[in-house]
Amino acid sequence: MQISFNDTKALSGQLNSPEFKALFKTKPLLHAGHILINWLIIFATIYWATQFASPWFYPLIVLIIGARMHALAILMHDATHYRFLKNRVWNDRLSNYLTMYPIFTSIEKYRPNHLSHHQHLNTDGDPDWVAKLGKRAFTFPKTRTEFLLTLSSYLVLYQGVMDAFWFLKRFGGNSGKSTPEPKWEKLIFYVLMFGAITYFGVWTEYLLYWVVPYFSAFFMFQYIRSVAEHFGELAYENDLNSTRTVKPSLLERFFIAPHHVGYHLEHHLYPGVPYYNLPKLHELLMENADYKSTAHITETYTFGLLKELGKVEKASVAM
Repeated sequence: MQISFNDTKALSGQLNSPEFKALFKTKPLLHAGHILINWLIIFATIYWATQFASPWFYPLIVLIIGARMHALAILMHDATHYRFLKNRVWNDRLSNYLTMYPIFTSIEKYRPNHLSHHQHLNTDGDPDWVAKLGKRAFTFPKTRTEFLLTLSSYLVLYQGVMDAFWFLKRFGGNSGKSTPEPKWEKLIFYVLMFGAITYFGVWTEYLLYWVVPYFSAFFMFQYIRSVAEHFGELAYENDLNSTRTVKPSLLERFFIAPHHVGYHLEHHLYPGVPYYNLPKLHELLMENADYKSTAHITETYTFGLLKELGKVEKASVAM
């Protein structure tokens, strides 16, 4: 992808180096390892909750599990760009089994929307942008209280359920340009999963430790990230200020921005770079004076992003 920000020179020089080209190399075992780690955290949290934790810890348990669901979705996002396995059939199949089917969708439904988002960023051809125009949740600036009330509506499940119906409406059908969804594989997955839940008699645990985190924390973290990527005090003048990079704190990396997803500007410029190489890509780009002076980079979600969402945007965007 070529960078097209106004009259500044396209980033070349250091970006033609072997160091830069190496950033596009994928590491399937690392990707698979991160999938495994997320599932281990989920199961360990559920085990701790059922064996040792006081009910007073339940909100924290919901946040941890929802955060790991979100992390699995981020790994699927890389697979959407075929950054997991070279074999595209197994890239999609394993991503569905291990990340997408458990959260009730598939990579085949997600990919056409997401690739159109990249191709037509923040225009009428961007399905994400168009879907959010006019929605109160994505209208900025907001007061801090208003934004926090929106987040609290997720924690009581209301907004998560609304978002689930919204996503179902948006991604319910197959695009003519998409790979057909393997419906038999999906059906077999759910038959086996729900059959196992019934056989072992763990429906209560499934509802408490999967369904509730899904409709609350998972969708809340998705919302925060979506806002961070494309809304609030962005100028929308060129590629470097139509989305932002957010550098999270350590705690935010676990809950809000797993797997370097905060480097969203870098991802839009070079979607072929897998998530584990985005920090290095950021370092290389920051060596370019034009990039460093123009790129929209925010320090932390809790302080930097929240502050920006309350400011008047530099360019008026109809919401």
